[in-house]
Amino acid sequence: MAKSAAKKKREKLVREGRRNPEQNRSPFAGADMSTRKTKTKNETLFRIKHKNHSLDENHDGSFLLLIYVLRT
Repeated sequence: MAKSAAKKKREKLVREGRRNPEQNRSPFAGADMSTRKTKTKNETLFRIKHKNHSLDENHDGSFLLLIYVLRT
């Protein structure tokens, strides 16, 4: 591949005995400092897995509605 113009300039500075600009970079320049904002797949599955469960063994979250109509 061809060299970029910036890389050629850096190499020229080093040849001439000057400081390489790459050494001026912060040690954190290549680090990924971003934080995760969304849940991972595992966190999402775990949340859905226990969504309809309660502490009571007999109660599963469903209900039954019976309507009696008395006619006189």
